[in-house]
Amino acid sequence: MKKIIISLAAVLSLTSARAYAPAASWQLTDKYTVTFAGGGEVGGIFKTLKGTISFDEQHPETSGFVLSIDVASINTGNGLMNTHAKSAEWFDAAKYPVIKFTSKKITKSGAAYTVTGDMEIHGVKKEMTLPFSFKSSGSTGTFSGKFIVNRSDFHIGKPGGDVDENIKLEVTVPVVRK
Repeated sequence: MKKIIISLAAVLSLTSARAYAPAASWQLTDKYTVTFAGGGEVGGIFKTLKGTISFDEQHPETSGFVLSIDVASINTGNGLMNTHAKSAEWFDAAKYPVIKFTSKKITKSGAAYTVTGDMEIHGVKKEMTLPFSFKSSGSTGTFSGKFIVNRSDFHIGKPGGDVDENIKLEVTVPVVRK
């Protein structure tokens, strides 16, 4: 009986250790892209993305993201539009210099994932659930996602006008295991 209890305790101990094992840490490479499109001539990229990523493909519940985009890194391909986008009327980069996303929960469904977390833009924090994929090869991988952000939810610009309310974002983030 004593052997059975010791064996059971060992199995439970190993199971508990795996359930709480931290996910692997990944470092962003400089080959990332963050693009946006808002109808008509509105579109471009953000040039500066930073963050920390811990991610386990098999156990996404142990994973987490904290990502930030430097608002002043916006590039629409037009200097005047860049200045306007950074102004108080739109992103107000002087007052709100960073767009931030902090995950709360990551789940897997088939080959796809979803991450639920807080998106903070222009001083407004909103919970969002975003789809993404992850493809790995050895010690490297790539996160990819396409999603829509309603700019009015974050008080960016005035409602209506030439810029769509729904802004399409596409993010591709190559990573290397730390």
